[in-house]
Amino acid sequence: MLDSLKIKIFADGADLEQMLELAKKPFVQGFTTNPTLMRKAGVTDYVAFARAVLEEITDRPISFEVFSDELDGIHAQALEITAWAPNVYVKVPVTNTRGESTEEIVRELTGSGVKVNVTGILTLPQVETVTQALAGGAPSVVSVFAGRIADTGRDPVPHMTEALKIVAGAPSAELLWASPRELLNIVQADEIGCHIVTVTEDLLAKLPLLGKDLAEYSLDTVTMFHDDAQESGFTLEEQAAVP
Repeated sequence: MLDSLKIKIFADGADLEQMLELAKKPFVQGFTTNPTLMRKAGVTDYVAFARAVLEEITDRPISFEVFSDELDGIHAQALEITAWAPNVYVKVPVTNTRGESTEEIVRELTGSGVKVNVTGILTLPQVETVTQALAGGAPSVVSVFAGRIADTGRDPVPHMTEALKIVAGAPSAELLWASPRELLNIVQADEIGCHIVTVTEDLLAKLPLLGKDLAEYSLDTVTMFHDDAQESGFTLEEQAAVP
């Protein structure tokens, strides 16, 4: 079933060794990172980490994020990051922490040839604003956090379907389904025609389960429960009463 997917799978993470292993898999067509993932992975030198990755992975897009909270700082960092390698996409948040839109920065960057990945998007008005800023510019990515939308109890499929229609207004842009929570989300993203889905290493490990026979999976599950009980030495035999 994996071979039938039309959507591009990007690995989401910041562990260098893990990224290099995933780069050996042909179905991984790109990579995304962010400061939170880097912090969890123990990265302390942003530039050194990025250069180490880019020295090894040269044939697929990799997104690195700015971290300034000032609009002029975001612009300056974007120009520095884009210069690291031709396969770099610069992740720019849709707003800073004060809710100030980065629309004009995105427009200027993409218009000057910088490949941008606009991140942290959840609302359709944000998708519209970003699409307008990216129209006519360099290849770009619109990252909508469908997983976080689902976390609020909303079905992300209608939301992402509408987002896909909006992003069509910028032919050089691709819609990315960010933060999937389960394999079903990858299938959903593929079925609606989303261009890219980011997948963490834990979820990537489950890809062999796509399309697995349910009767066989049931037997695997029962066997797992049985084996774990045996290996734990569980027993229901009554213990002799202590006098």
